[in-house]
This record gives sequence, C-alpha cells and structure tokens, in this order.
Amino acid sequence: MPEAASLAVAPAPGRHELGGHAAWYLAAGVVTTGLQAVLFLVFRPEFGAQWANLAALAITTVGNTEFHRRVTFAGRSSRAGKRHLQDLVTFAFYAGYGSAVLATLDAVAGQPSAQQQTVALLAASFVGGVVRFGALRWWVFARRPDADAAQDHQE
Repeated sequence: MPEAASLAVAPAPGRHELGGHAAWYLAAGVVTTGLQAVLFLVFRPEFGAQWANLAALAITTVGNTEFHRRVTFAGRSSRAGKRHLQDLVTFAFYAGYGSAVLATLDAVAGQPSAQQQTVALLAASFVGGVVRFGALRWWVFARRPDADAAQDHQE
C-alpha cells in the first residue's frame, strides 16, 4: 500500500502564480486607490467631482499599469501596443464607470458630500479592480502556449 505522502496531489501549475499575482495586484490596488482618493479630494473643490475623478484617474492609471507590468506580472511578457491599449481601455472604463457612479449618487442623494462621493468611488474602484485583474491576467499578460511549453521543459 502506498504511503500517504505519495498520495498527495501536487497543485496545478499556475496556482501559486495566481496567488502571487493576486497579492501584488491587491497591494498595488490599495496604494493606487488610496492615492486616487486623495487626489480626488484635493482636486474636487477646484474642479468639481467629475473632473476631479478624471484627473485622479489620469494620474494613477498609467503608473498602476506600469507597476503591474514590472512587478505583478513580471514573469510574463506583453506587447507594448497591447499595454497601451490596456491603459486606454482601463482609463475609459474607470472614467465612464466613475462618472456614472457620481451621476447616480447625485440623482439619489441630491448634493452628496465629498465623503459620500469618495466612498462611492472607492466601492466602484473595488468592483472595477476585480474586472481589471481578470483582463490583465488573462488578456494583457496572458501566458502564451509557447511560453507554457518552455516552462514545462524547465521544471
């Protein structure tokens, strides 16, 4: 009868990698979202909520994506054009999504406070971040079949 240790099933390839990607993504998301919230609150009195949100997004989106390229998904390659397209799509998604959230909050609350707007944008950022993680992992930094074959031969 085989020993219990030999019955253990090895984790599927990429499972540890997914955990590492998620941890770095979460860390970067917390920092970026915090910076975005601070910038929103700084810009809001001068520009209003909608423009403050767009300015905060413009400043944080490119840096966040570059961090993910260099740290979160460092072991995976991507084409520069694909990354720039991802930056543009990310900015457009969050700009439209954040604007809709702020407009909905205005319709529901009348004249929401800065705190209410910030909380609404933070919640929206969390939900959008989950979608973005999937797009980064399985589209922008997707493992190519030839990379999988090369990694299998290294193990």
